[in-house]
Amino acid sequence: MYTLGIYLYVALVRLAALFGHKKAKLMLEGHKEIFSVLKEKVKPDTGYIWFHASSLGEFEQGRPMIEKLRAEHPEYRVVLTFFSPSGYKPAKNYQQADIVCYLPFDTKKNVKRFLDILQPKMAFFIKYEFWMNFLGELKKRGIPTYSVSSIFRKEQTFFKPWGGRYRMSLHSFTHMFVQNEQSKSLLGSINIKNVTVVGDTRFDRVIKILEQGRSLPLIDAFVEGDRKIFVVGSSWGQDESIYMPYFNAHKEWKLIIASHEVNEERVTDITRQYSGKCVRYSNATVEDARGADCLIVDCYGLLSSIYRYGDVAYVGGGFGVGIHNVLEAAVYGIPVLFGPNNRKFQEAQQLKACGGGIEIVGHNDVAEVMDRFASDAAALEAAGKAAGDYVANNAGASAKIFKVLGL
Repeated sequence: MYTLGIYLYVALVRLAALFGHKKAKLMLEGHKEIFSVLKEKVKPDTGYIWFHASSLGEFEQGRPMIEKLRAEHPEYRVVLTFFSPSGYKPAKNYQQADIVCYLPFDTKKNVKRFLDILQPKMAFFIKYEFWMNFLGELKKRGIPTYSVSSIFRKEQTFFKPWGGRYRMSLHSFTHMFVQNEQSKSLLGSINIKNVTVVGDTRFDRVIKILEQGRSLPLIDAFVEGDRKIFVVGSSWGQDESIYMPYFNAHKEWKLIIASHEVNEERVTDITRQYSGKCVRYSNATVEDARGADCLIVDCYGLLSSIYRYGDVAYVGGGFGVGIHNVLEAAVYGIPVLFGPNNRKFQEAQQLKACGGGIEIVGHNDVAEVMDRFASDAAALEAAGKAAGDYVANNAGASAKIFKVLGL
């Protein structure tokens, strides 16, 4: 039934592509090249370590391990695969991987062909990646296979009476590195004991970004002066409708807005809602930036470095499917605001508990929090310190994993 479901999924992707679905078309185009890329680039009798990430967020979790491996074990080569175009597209030229491609659809034929060519020494699946045929074949071949930065909840299928097939797939892992004790306990309840709690490798990633200290001259010019900076990251339309009224009435704050989606419609929508002067990062001059009230970042790849310019951050998604990466902002030692859909995000819950994260459910919450920070410098500093300390105190997952593996 599982493999039949995979074939059905492939058929649906092809159908969507025929009707012009952009993501489906990108996925199919990438899948056509998988095996030709592998045949061209894989060198026989070479030690390949395979990392698989679903999308960009999981890739960021895997980066600390990949980069640590390359620095400490140059004898290995790295293969990085993705399920989603939103992960593959921005990472396809990642210099720390020798080969970057899509993961073939999880049919038995594809699995055997992929592993026959690659013959990895080890395989790492990041967070929520549990492809049954791949896992089963890796175990059958005796290839050490690890789950990294995974987190489990009791409502997941693995822990339901009907989840036997899914539970069985977890037994294919040589070892599982989980984020918290609850995950370890849940896995123990289904007789999976090869588990170590190491935390989340994303903490290591954001600390590396902090240490690199990337400077952006245009934003350096924008933040000149005495006005405080409110940085909005990965926002959606629902987010703007919540925070924008406050800033329309309080021009003592400047805004930097990096929408989750970058397109003309989103830029136009943000500009329409804000009553101050907006400029776009892609075409603003330094003088334009100095004279603006709001800088709209209409390109990808800058957000994790932009948070360093903020006095307060807002991370979007909390009024939709779920918040985006709050650690990218918290690492800079600034308070992080986010919407109510954050219950399944451990880092958000812990940030709220320590005082570095603040949940916003409406306009009044924004006004209350921002007025307090504007009038009470000590409160602003304390919340920021709590956020920064939280990140610093939870780093080190990558080193713990390498220690267990003997690398």
